[in-house]
Amino acid sequence: MIRTNKDRVVKLSVQGRVAFPAPTRSHSVDAGGGPFALPSIGGISYNIKVGHSAFGWEGDHLEPGVSTVVDEEKRYGFQNASYHFYSCIGNEAVIVTGDAKGKKGVVTGHHGGAEHVMIDFPDEVLEKLNMDDKFLVKGWGQGLKLLDYPDILCYSLDPMLLQKMGIKELKAGKIEVPVAALVPGYLMGSGTGSTSMGTGDYDIMTTDRAEIKRLGLDRLRFGDFVAIMDHDNCYGRSWRKGAVTIGIVVHSDCLLAGHGPGITTLISSAKPLIVPKIDKHANIAEIMKIGIFRPVKKAKPKKK
Repeated sequence: MIRTNKDRVVKLSVQGRVAFPAPTRSHSVDAGGGPFALPSIGGISYNIKVGHSAFGWEGDHLEPGVSTVVDEEKRYGFQNASYHFYSCIGNEAVIVTGDAKGKKGVVTGHHGGAEHVMIDFPDEVLEKLNMDDKFLVKGWGQGLKLLDYPDILCYSLDPMLLQKMGIKELKAGKIEVPVAALVPGYLMGSGTGSTSMGTGDYDIMTTDRAEIKRLGLDRLRFGDFVAIMDHDNCYGRSWRKGAVTIGIVVHSDCLLAGHGPGITTLISSAKPLIVPKIDKHANIAEIMKIGIFRPVKKAKPKKK
């Protein structure tokens, strides 16, 4: 098992609420020049979950599960920035209001620009939520280190999820990480150049549909772990030959030019020290048994 400093990683509480779905006041224009007016970010999603395909939905930048925020009017304000930064992928979230008070979920993504944190809950919990409900997240992960690998950095990753990802130690200071797909660095678009490594995401450009299909990226799912090749996310999202970044798919495909499925950064090295291994099961939903992989509760038999 990889040695980490998890016993020294600070666990802090932060709190958000349901984010209202983004309004569509007028048509937008897609990469081919066509107009569209479709659902987008925010809200409580009842039929889009981690484990589902990130492609084929009638929408743009769709977020699985429950989209949360502190204040839509102050997305880049102190409180929302804190909520976004401390909420790490795999963290526990607890509902603290309403009919579903006390029920628990799992943080599955950050969405930059919208500054949303996405949380997965069981269906029976979603049915009890309302737009005023609030969520306490036990933020744990920022500052996580791989003690024997100083040139490999971690961001926004719950230490317990790290241990469940099936990472193996190799020789010469390298690690092997299971991923659902390899993403060539030349496909990374919106968000490239950002230095907000502990928050947000950046997009796989999907305008060239033939290339996306050739690479098998049209099969990506929400929650898939992917390896972005030749991209260094240590101190900013940039191209660097030999660098590898491991991320997680957090929002759907997009229609806008320069956009596509969003990837939140989890692990990165500027050196060729991360060896991706293709594994179709490398998805947070499968690993943590959430989203479409939550066990179905059997109905109790009625008493005669």
